[in-house]
Amino acid sequence: MLYTIHCIDKPDRGETRKANRTAHLGYLTTYGDQVVQAGPLLSEDGESMIGSLLIMDLENRAEAEEFVAGDPYTMAGLFETVTIARWKITVPPE
Repeated sequence: MLYTIHCIDKPDRGETRKANRTAHLGYLTTYGDQVVQAGPLLSEDGESMIGSLLIMDLENRAEAEEFVAGDPYTMAGLFETVTIARWKITVPPE
């Protein structure tokens, strides 16, 4: 099942994000092809990272919550909000 994980950083946490980025990217590699797509959300000027968006292929919501809990960004207290939702590809059709 596909899940979106939409995370918004707490204000003024650019240094927290930067300090934990390598660990976060390493964590993503442990999920292999379960990471369908992932990347940072950017500010309007395209310069600052302000959150994260991931599409994950996971068995259930509990597994998505487990992923979020183990993310180094989460453990560093980076996120103000995290929203997990089931997702279905519509375009392009599968």
